[in-house]
Amino acid sequence: MSLKRLRNPNHPKAGSSTKVEPIRDLARIAAIKDNLAASPRDLCLFTLGINTAYRANELLSIRVGQVAHLRCGDPLDLKQSKNGRYRMTTLNGTAAAVIQLWLSHHPNPVPDAPFFVSQRTRKALTVSPFINMVKRWCHEAGLKGSFGSHTLRKTWGYHQLRGNTKTPPHLVLPLLMEAYGHASQQQTLEYLCIQSDEVASLFMQVEL
Repeated sequence: MSLKRLRNPNHPKAGSSTKVEPIRDLARIAAIKDNLAASPRDLCLFTLGINTAYRANELLSIRVGQVAHLRCGDPLDLKQSKNGRYRMTTLNGTAAAVIQLWLSHHPNPVPDAPFFVSQRTRKALTVSPFINMVKRWCHEAGLKGSFGSHTLRKTWGYHQLRGNTKTPPHLVLPLLMEAYGHASQQQTLEYLCIQSDEVASLFMQVEL
């Protein structure tokens, strides 16, 4: 299917901008995973993206040797493209399992090879096709809205904030703020396309 057909009819004109959204519906996440089941590379890329909150170019920089030995609970430390500093994440069971699944299908699983290799060039996958892939995955799962390279890391944060029942509620937003490197909690809420509960309640309290 061509990118032209996938283009959002409400997409802003060239030169303007729009916020890409997280995937809010867990059923849609499951649908995307089902759709990607026959493509271990894409399933791994999607699953890592929504479980680690790394940026697209950080994920695409991974080499086989950085992840081949990793298991659940192990740290993954990647250099951040935005500031050059390293950020560590701890792999959960889902992320660790999908890494091993893709490695079992990887065409050249040597330590210095790109982990997410382009099927066409056999070089590292780049951000531009990755963006188109995310748009296609969301479209094929029936999602409507604006989706792109930040969608996966926003999805991680959105569901941490809305569905994390193990971390004390008053700590989740400050921890997300730290994870994203944001200057304020409001910046994190805006990034995740979430209104604070207080602001949301205002819209419901007075009807004109």
